[in-house]
Amino acid sequence: MVLQLSEEESSRQLARQKMGEKEALALYQRATNYLAAAQIYLQDNVLLKEPLQAKHIKDRLLGHWGTCPGINMIYAHLNRLIVRHNIDMFLVTGPGHGAPANLANLYLEGTLQQFYPELTLNEAGLEHFIKQFSWPGGFPSHLYPGVPGTIHEGGELGYALATAFGAAMDNPDLIVACIVGDGEAETGPTAAAWHSYKFLNPVDSGAVLPILHLNGYKISNATIYGTMSDAELVRLFTGYGYKVRIVQATQGDARMAQAMEDSYQEIHRLQQIARAGNPLTLPAWPMIILRSPKGWTGIKTLHGKRIEGSHRSHQVPANNVKGDPLALEAVEKWLRSYRPEELFDEQGRPSPVLLALNPQGEKRMGSNKHTFGGRIRRDLDLPDIQQCAVTDQSQVSSNIEPAARYLEQVIAHNPQTFRIFSPDELESNLLGAVLNSTSRNYQWPVAAEPSEYVSSRAEGRVLEVLSEHMCQAWLQGYILTGRHGLFPSYEAFLTIIASMMDQYAKFLKMSSTLSWRLPVASLNYLQTSTLWRQEHNGFSHQNPGFINTMLNKKSSASRVYLPPDANSLLYTLQQCLQDTDTINLIIAEKRAFPQWLSLPAAIAHCRAGLSVWRWASTDGGIDPDVVLAGIGDNPTLEVMAAAQILRTELPELRVRVVNVVDLFTLVPATEHPHGVDDTLFEGVFTAHCPIIINFHGYPSAVKQLLFGRAHSERFFINGYCEEGTTTTPFDMQVCNGTDRYHLVMQAVRLAVASGHQQIAVRMSEILGRYQSILTEHRSYIRQYGKDPDSITQWKWN
Repeated sequence: MVLQLSEEESSRQLARQKMGEKEALALYQRATNYLAAAQIYLQDNVLLKEPLQAKHIKDRLLGHWGTCPGINMIYAHLNRLIVRHNIDMFLVTGPGHGAPANLANLYLEGTLQQFYPELTLNEAGLEHFIKQFSWPGGFPSHLYPGVPGTIHEGGELGYALATAFGAAMDNPDLIVACIVGDGEAETGPTAAAWHSYKFLNPVDSGAVLPILHLNGYKISNATIYGTMSDAELVRLFTGYGYKVRIVQATQGDARMAQAMEDSYQEIHRLQQIARAGNPLTLPAWPMIILRSPKGWTGIKTLHGKRIEGSHRSHQVPANNVKGDPLALEAVEKWLRSYRPEELFDEQGRPSPVLLALNPQGEKRMGSNKHTFGGRIRRDLDLPDIQQCAVTDQSQVSSNIEPAARYLEQVIAHNPQTFRIFSPDELESNLLGAVLNSTSRNYQWPVAAEPSEYVSSRAEGRVLEVLSEHMCQAWLQGYILTGRHGLFPSYEAFLTIIASMMDQYAKFLKMSSTLSWRLPVASLNYLQTSTLWRQEHNGFSHQNPGFINTMLNKKSSASRVYLPPDANSLLYTLQQCLQDTDTINLIIAEKRAFPQWLSLPAAIAHCRAGLSVWRWASTDGGIDPDVVLAGIGDNPTLEVMAAAQILRTELPELRVRVVNVVDLFTLVPATEHPHGVDDTLFEGVFTAHCPIIINFHGYPSAVKQLLFGRAHSERFFINGYCEEGTTTTPFDMQVCNGTDRYHLVMQAVRLAVASGHQQIAVRMSEILGRYQSILTEHRSYIRQYGKDPDSITQWKWN
């Protein structure tokens, strides 16, 4: 049978035949370098059909030129590799400020036109493309979700490499190329991420090809890696477990082509060995180090100062073009050095040789299916939470352990699409039950390997590494390529990745404006080992600040849940695993607690987000003198103890108990999808009496949420006030005024201030009594180093 080639493919083959591969690669890089530089400078005369004038230059020159030529060289050679071997590959670009280079390649390969039909491969499309870079309403100066093929923006440096590894997990046919700039290489997260191959199983995961791009300079200083010799670099990265190939860009394309080819063949060889059932012992995975001058092929000198090969080419090499004739002349000479008349015809159409080098369809890196995770995401097969629910409400047990049993089943039901990324705290956080259905993933040999801790080459679904940055980046890469995951962490150290979460929230926000970015799975944090039970580790481990960070994210994405018991946690976890395009923070302590709610009651409570616990209130909470509201498991325990004291010892003071599980129900419905309207809000908190809120975190968080509510002066917020040390659990509450006795005294004072005459005549006696009890308890704690039995053995009646 004779295969008929399309006219387009025939012309591509003809173009390849007319020009050798070396010449074609050089021509392609001239084109992408021209397009990258033109985007930074030009708003008109984009093909230089007339002499360059000041009016052709953008008024605001924004962008980063210095890294673009290296990115363009890498992109061209990755394309060559894809076409040559029909590879499933995409690119993660750490130096996201090099967006002009990525955009230039995406324009030539036709991906941009697929999503932005106006960016046609002719003069009109070219003019529009070049002008809209760093232009209001156009492409920003960095990568962002509106650039097809992007799963990492590269604005905040440090985690491109780990994100690439997250994308490669459970994608056996995928190779993720990752450019790491030499500025980014100086960051701590990147230093840890080089170890990611130790967690990537070559049998059923893909591979990452790291490309360290050294151009020697940051904004105004030399880079560490740029100043290291080749021998030093080889020793360093050999120690990390890589086979290093160093390429000097100025020596031409042949060296890079060979390095790419050898790297691909080495990846293929190692995978074949592993997939044939032969374990790899300390494999050396390939990486490429590309040395290129900063701002290569650009302006050499200006006003007697070196530009190319110096920090001066990092951003805009000549930035006063409109007011400096010498700068205008230098820019024109630079742009014309690429000979645009050889790259584009009179109608602005790219030379057929340029188009011939590009892969087609989904093989184009900008069109790779994995970079559109929402399109390939599938819902998890979630088990019934009834199987793990607490059925005996009289027991005192961990809220986390039933959730661990549920996650054990989630992993068993979803063996290729769900992972747990944990900073070496899985069993400490009482999540060890998941190891009944999986194991830890670690690929390197361990001396005297304890099988219960490490899976030797097995594809465990749990990745533990003492780097929150790696866990976050792996999870982001995994989610944005269509899968699901969970990040459990000690509360105090989740703040380490607060800025990474912020960047991810921005990614979701921008993605929501693009019809072709379909929803991805939620990013889920389980924040445990909380401050109230870090009395043994002390002050350094007491920090609930991640809540405050979450509150400032867009309401479309941010969610904060504080389930009061095990069944509430189960339902919350199930719902979060079903969410899309959200960032869910679930806060739950791992220690044993009273179990307040049956599963049906917990489901009803969680669906409402907040509710009156009538069974814990005076006369069902009707006509209260004061409202006690608990937010979080530890604060709720103290609220319940205070309510019991008031109910039994001061029955004339009528108490309503409220519990809040969804923190954003405190804001008006107009401000957040989970907010409640004023009528419902007053129905829960009343319209007249004082409200004491006992909150898990900083009081400022609740004050922020209540701002704008009518009569917010009725709310009195208790929470963590940066008072803590190595002490007992109850003493932690006392230190911060969140304990049951402080709550009782606070309720008495507020009731009297509101006009409660019966309590007023006894206030001094009541306050004195509970202050004495507090003093006795603290004396006992100081003497015996533990909480009194009346606290540790307290039960709800």
